[in-house]
Amino acid sequence: MTNAVANLQTALQQAMVGRPKAGGFPYLAETLRRAEVRRNRWALPSCQSTYWTGLGAVVMQGQPLALGALEVPPFDEEALVAALRRDQAGEGSFPEFLAAAWRAGVIDYDVDFEGRTVTYRGASGESYVEAYPAVDVP
Repeated sequence: MTNAVANLQTALQQAMVGRPKAGGFPYLAETLRRAEVRRNRWALPSCQSTYWTGLGAVVMQGQPLALGALEVPPFDEEALVAALRRDQAGEGSFPEFLAAAWRAGVIDYDVDFEGRTVTYRGASGESYVEAYPAVDVP
């Protein structure tokens, strides 16, 4: 295991231990930022996640939401925001959020840990940017 992989895995484990159920993303993001993770991109529906860290880039392959040839759903900002609010309220699991984002037409999203923003993108160039708050992590 490389230092980049070990560092990322340790940070993810630490974030899951103290992360609150509601409003947990800023806690996770701050834990990763402190571990020198600068950026994270999720590709949907493949659920491939790439992390750019101070020690190198790390890719993680999650369970895909679907397989085969698929038509990309149209970008639906209202449905995306509803999925975000459910997730922020602690309602549902992360895989459920990813599936809802995909159904809302999100093909990828980028987390900028320094700028504290997440940019969600659709297949035709649409985007929705949401800022998240800074939090204190013990």
